[in-house]
Parts: sequence; C-alpha cells; structure tokens
Amino acid sequence: QVQLVESGGGLVQAGGSLRLSCAASGRTFSRSVMGWFRQAPGKEREFVASISWSGGRTYAESVKGRFTISGDNAKSYLQMNSLKPEDTAVYYCNIREPGSIWSPYWGQGTQVTVSS
Repeated sequence: QVQLVESGGGLVQAGGSLRLSCAASGRTFSRSVMGWFRQAPGKEREFVASISWSGGRTYAESVKGRFTISGDNAKSYLQMNSLKPEDTAVYYCNIREPGSIWSPYWGQGTQVTVSS
C-alpha cells in the first residue's frame, strides 16, 4: 500500500502563486507516474497534471501555461502561478506504474483557496 502526503496549500489572492508538494512512501515503484488531481465543492475529482519517470508531462487544458509539475519517482511538486478563483479546491496527488491505473489510496489532500 502506498502512503501519499500533500502539503503547501493555503489562501492566496487571484494572480498569486503557490507550490504544492507530495511525498509517496510505502509501495512505490522504480518507474512511476505521479499525478495531481483536485476536487472543488460539489464537483467530481478531476485530473490536473502528471509527470512520468522519464520526464513526460501532461496537463489539463484549464491549467496549461499556469501550472508546472516536477518531481521524481516518489516526490512531486506542483508550481501554480496566475491562480484564479476557479482553481479553489482540495488538491491530491497520486501515483501509478506506467500503463496502469491510479492508486486507490489517496492522501488527505491540501486545500487551495483563491480569493477574487
């Protein structure tokens, strides 16, 4: 079983920046994909960004050009710039092997609130 711990959230004004961190422990992989997701009140959890062990990055259209994901097999960071009120959500990280599904185990998440 993998354990995921997110940190770095907070309250920021629109246009501001935050940097989220994620640490994975337990059952991690020598080659992995780490991802970030978010869930706003009343909405389903949605994909934000991912980074593979080889450095390949994928972003949701809504965050392209504003968010940057980085990290390695067991740590991930999400640099969020030009934040908008619609980015307000609880942010979660996750991990999977290439070609597999995301882990069913989620961390507690970190709250990001963007005020207008």
